Amino acid sequence: MPLRLTPTLRHRLQDSGRPLFGGWVCSGSPVMAEIMAGSGLDWVLIDMEHAPNGLESVLAQLHAVTGYPVTAVVRVPSADPVVIKQVLDLGAQTILVPMVSTEEQARAVAAAAQYPPNGIRGVGSALARSARWNRVPAYLENAAEHVSVFVQVETEEGVKNARAIAAVAGIDGVFVGPSDLAASMGLLGQQTHPEVLTAVRRAFRAVAEAGRPVGVNAFDPRAAENYAADGARFLLVGADVALAARASEALAAHFITDAQYDGGSVPPSY
Repeated sequence: MPLRLTPTLRHRLQDSGRPLFGGWVCSGSPVMAEIMAGSGLDWVLIDMEHAPNGLESVLAQLHAVTGYPVTAVVRVPSADPVVIKQVLDLGAQTILVPMVSTEEQARAVAAAAQYPPNGIRGVGSALARSARWNRVPAYLENAAEHVSVFVQVETEEGVKNARAIAAVAGIDGVFVGPSDLAASMGLLGQQTHPEVLTAVRRAFRAVAEAGRPVGVNAFDPRAAENYAADGARFLLVGADVALAARASEALAAHFITDAQYDGGSVPPSY
């Protein structure tokens, strides 16, 4: 029986009348991916750049989220066309590529995700999950409909070139990364510094001028709400590892006083 693939993030954004809120999956765990997928969030980001993920673990997480009404995005570790090809063949339909700062880099990313004559993606769909082993009708002819490509602007140079990057054919949107942007501005760890916020909003305007959706990372609820009001269409508002870290710290703070446990020895087990 012919199969239909799920909507990509591009399609979700086209159909949504509100911003889409997502959660980061950084643990490398399919269990955590499934927990995040079933939370009610609109999308999840499976991270290969800063998380302990390889092809096998990404595949397991893609499997884990398929039973939920959530859109999966895979952030590849770099713009390497070989890695992009492999991740797409795993069945990732939406990818996010970090550290894109020029129009030329964006064109190379778009080419890596498209089959010839529009790109350089290698043809292996008959052997891969991307086309469900040739169970998706006319996958090769319609591959561009099944794949969305987003790039991450996270340097001063990227902000300067944001409009040109967003306008590249085959790039479906731009995600702004305030943390690395702050670092590139000499403000390491200060992603809410006024100069960084100004640069983020400058990127927002440039991407909007190109007619593309813009997204941003914002774990602080107030910052996320402000960014949504400023035009962000898709936002990451939390991460599995951060949620677990803060919740476990809250448990410890509630149940263990300094007099009971000073952190230097193993607390008693019950």
